[in-house]
Amino acid sequence: MSLAVFAIVRHFHGASMVDMLVYRAEGAAVVHGEDLYAMRLPGWDLPATYPPFAAMLFVPSTWFDVSTLRVLVVLSNLALLALAVHLSFRLIGWPRERHRSAAVLLATGLGVWLEPVYTTFQYGQVNLGILCLVLWDLTRQDKNRFKGVGIGLATAIKITPGLFAVYLLLTGRIRAALVSGGTFLAAGLVGALALPDASYGFWTNYLWDPSRVGVTVLMDNQSLRGAVCRLLDVNDPGLIGFAASAVIGTLGITVAVLAGRSARVLRRADAWGAVCTALTALLVSPISWTHHWVWCVPLIALLVVEARTRARRALLCLTLAVFLSHAMWIPPHRWGRGVAWYWQLPGSIYPPLGIAVLVVVGSRLYRTRRQAGAGSRGGWASPPSRTDHDAALTNQT
Repeated sequence: MSLAVFAIVRHFHGASMVDMLVYRAEGAAVVHGEDLYAMRLPGWDLPATYPPFAAMLFVPSTWFDVSTLRVLVVLSNLALLALAVHLSFRLIGWPRERHRSAAVLLATGLGVWLEPVYTTFQYGQVNLGILCLVLWDLTRQDKNRFKGVGIGLATAIKITPGLFAVYLLLTGRIRAALVSGGTFLAAGLVGALALPDASYGFWTNYLWDPSRVGVTVLMDNQSLRGAVCRLLDVNDPGLIGFAASAVIGTLGITVAVLAGRSARVLRRADAWGAVCTALTALLVSPISWTHHWVWCVPLIALLVVEARTRARRALLCLTLAVFLSHAMWIPPHRWGRGVAWYWQLPGSIYPPLGIAVLVVVGSRLYRTRRQAGAGSRGGWASPPSRTDHDAALTNQT
């Protein structure tokens, strides 16, 4: 029923799917041997912003007319949302297998209304595919020799998932981190061999020019840098923006790594580590459009399964309210300048929530590690078994 209503709303509301059109234009530039980064989408003046390897992956989009491609992209994103939900459940180990299919169906039907997911459909974006590549890697056993391939491919397409390779490295999964880096370099080499001029231009120039991606101060940009720009009413936050990103980036990666290395004292440690890594990347990236925040899917799944205390239920309700609110589209100053003080929070709603989650997870890690340390000093002869540890945490919560 939810998906039927979603289809009706999309039909009457309309969807530009402009990013899909940009991808198709990139694929056409590759096919016709045109200058990839000189291309501008007619009527929108939007440039190519992804690496040459990604543009090569967009070539199949040129095989279809725009109307057919719209339908295919919508159906593909719906399937990717279902896969992302399934992989999120695998990452957190919930629910039981016999209930998994029903839970995936329910969560997919409701998940289309989450603002990052809804906007991904509206623009015809690839974010759900990137999310699935990363989750596919993180849900595989560490001993799997191909673990890291998904993160490497995601990084070759969109760069920012590269922080997950750092997370793997700092949590002791060195082989997976190296596989991720090797996959990224191999994909880059393929792009360089096929499109040498475009590759040289991208890696030496266009990658370092955030203005090609968009205007930082726009309401659509829900990075920490964008929030600081709107708060100070400037186009470039300068040293203040850099300092804020540095502080939150350090906090975020520290919390993520500590979570990932705390399996003995924290349930679903790797899931929390992965989500905190994603939030850190979204916060410190110069531009994180609202549709980049599709990591709300595993975040909400985690909060649902761990909503045993009043405080955690409150965080779950707050998170759902934020991602269902579409709040940043309400303020009248979408271009980001001259935003009144009372519109600042609705217009920059994702960064405070992301920081709040990092702080809550960090505080929880501090408490659980301190309790574990006190127990060890009390005379534990050996670490508790996984079963005993889970039971202890259940009683504690």
